[in-house]
Amino acid sequence: MPVQTALIAAVALVLAAIAGWRVAGAWVKFRGRRVVTCPETHKPAGVVVDAAHAAATAFSKSPQLRLSACSRWPERADCGQGCLAQVEASPEDCLVRNILIEWYRGKACASCGRPFGEIEFAGAKPALLRADGVSVEWSRVPAEELQETLAASSPVCFACHTANRLVHEHPELALDRGRPAAVWVITVSA
Repeated sequence: MPVQTALIAAVALVLAAIAGWRVAGAWVKFRGRRVVTCPETHKPAGVVVDAAHAAATAFSKSPQLRLSACSRWPERADCGQGCLAQVEASPEDCLVRNILIEWYRGKACASCGRPFGEIEFAGAKPALLRADGVSVEWSRVPAEELQETLAASSPVCFACHTANRLVHEHPELALDRGRPAAVWVITVSA
């Protein structure tokens, strides 16, 4: 009997591990801000998939998707959520994080010229330099405006973004060493 109990426990443990893997995988796959094309307006919309619901329903053949947020809500909260077909078809391509990684790839900072390496989302993040010369953190850009903002902006590294913010927010504390020094001309008369 002890061998049978051990076998049942091992099978239960394997099934629990598989279930945990499916749940965690669905949660990771469907979390994060996304940009989709709204089927009603044919314009970009920022959405967030309910990753917890997707994870909870991951035991079926494919997780059930539903939105937890949309840039068109609360006015259009009763929509059919047809945009979820885009998320289901290509969950990685509409993820804001992946759109940004691709946008920064192969570029250099517009201020200092240093090339961007791998973009890390857990530390100092690069920013966007708008046409008006002000840099903005990309997390402050609404997802539905991301593509338009990227098209009109230049990439800027974290260090240059921080310096730019200091100059714009506290000009009394910043010294711009990029300008040429004043030239003093002394004339001596004989």
